[in-house]
Order: sequence, then structure tokens, then C-alpha cells
Amino acid sequence: MPELPEVETTVRGLRLVLDGRRLARVALNRDGLRRPFPDGLVQRLVGATVTGLTRRAKFGLIGTDRGDTLIFHLGMSGRMRLDPPDVDGENRGKHDHVVFTLDDGHVVAFNDARRFGSLDIVPTAALATYAPLSLLGPEPLGPDLTPAYLQTKFAGRAAPVKPLLLDQRIIAGIGNIYACEALHIAGIDPRRAAGSVSAAKLAKLVPAIRQTLNASIAAGGSTLRDHAQLDGTLGHYHAQFCVYGREGEPCPDGRGTVQRIVQGGRSTFFCPRCQH
Repeated sequence: MPELPEVETTVRGLRLVLDGRRLARVALNRDGLRRPFPDGLVQRLVGATVTGLTRRAKFGLIGTDRGDTLIFHLGMSGRMRLDPPDVDGENRGKHDHVVFTLDDGHVVAFNDARRFGSLDIVPTAALATYAPLSLLGPEPLGPDLTPAYLQTKFAGRAAPVKPLLLDQRIIAGIGNIYACEALHIAGIDPRRAAGSVSAAKLAKLVPAIRQTLNASIAAGGSTLRDHAQLDGTLGHYHAQFCVYGREGEPCPDGRGTVQRIVQGGRSTFFCPRCQH
């Protein structure tokens, strides 16, 4: 599933081709994805000019000059693809469920084979109360994520630290891969009760989170199944994984062996020798 680095990579790619462009046509090739498309979506977008693109957690946000923000989530297998100008650009692929034609003729297709993605549009002024965004915690790459903040959120918690890192109400956007990698860098056992993680370890965890996310963004994300960048280039951060998906292999520090356990229905990879 595309995680924060993959969404950030997508948004940065879209920014280069969409920002300042007018949406000449919008084609919906089905009624919806994970949820039905909102009523009036095409009418609110056609003729609008894109005024900016940002990311919040795992959501991409596309602002328009009509005071609306288009919100997309890539789900399990979604991706955005840029195609060159083509008069038949609205009928490109089986899983191209939403197709945007720009005023210069280029086409951006929202392709989603499993249809777990979503597309919504809300008034920009109402973003703060938009339900999927309103309860999110701070951005992991922003200034509000600090060791002191985590210490407050983890205080007295007996739940293991790794599932809490996936709680979007605590930190917005951290997924399974990057939680495993960050805990390894910080030397924290994912099974440890969150409330028992020392202040010294939390001081290592925050930069470890940023380190692994920034490294993945620089590498174009991780391509494990479906993710590709806007131009079709595959992300290659998976080649740098220290523990994720490496069960039974030596830990990079050379002392232990990577193990896999299941926490909250998700696979957790860690080295019991160097994470404690």
C-alpha cells in the first residue's frame, strides 16, 4: 500500500505538471472507488485552475481557483500516471478510473486496479473539519513531532510501541514499513510497552522516523507491488530496508537475525539483539 513517501513523491510529481494548469476535461469511468464519487465532482473541476498541491498524512490535496480542494487517497494499489497529449486520452487503460485532461493536452490518469483508493472534493475553507483529516496527529516531518510530544502520548500506555506509531491520531502518515525501519534505527523493541520507552530512546526515535521517511522520498518511495512514480519510474527505497521483509536474514549490525511477528494483524520485522 502506498505510504507517506509514496504519496509525497506523487504530489511532488503532480506539482510539476498540474500547478497553474486549467482542467479542460475530467472523465469518470466508473461510479466510484472505495466510495462513490461525490455529486458534482466533474462540474466543480472542469474549467478550474490548479492553485497548489500539498500532502496531509497519506492524502494528496489539490487546490483550485474555485475555492475547492480535491482530495485523493491511493488506497492499496492506486497511482497517478502522466501521459502525453492524445486526442483519445480519456480511454487509455482498464483501470484508469478518473482521467484529467489539462489545457496543454497532457493527461493525468488515476489508475487503481483494486479500487481501494478514493477521490473527494470539499470547500478549501472546510478542510479543517473534513472527517478523514480532522483527527489526524502531527506530521512526522513537521516541527510538532517532538520527543516531548511522544512522551506525553505514550505516558502510561501498556500497548506495544509499534502499533501506536501506526495510530494516525498520534502521528499522521506513518505506515507499517517505516515504523519497522524507524524502530530499528532507534534501537527500540517493537513489543516494548509504549509507556516504558525511555526519554533517551524517544529522542532517537523522532530523528529515526524522519531519517527513514526522507530517505524513502529521496529514493522515490518503495515499490513492493504496485507503486510507481508519475512517469512510471519505480521507487527503490526497498533496496535499503534494514529489517522490513528480511525475516531470517542477518541484521545490518552483524550481531542478530531479523525476526517477524504479527502485531495488530500486521507483520513486524525487528532484530531482538539490537532492539530492546
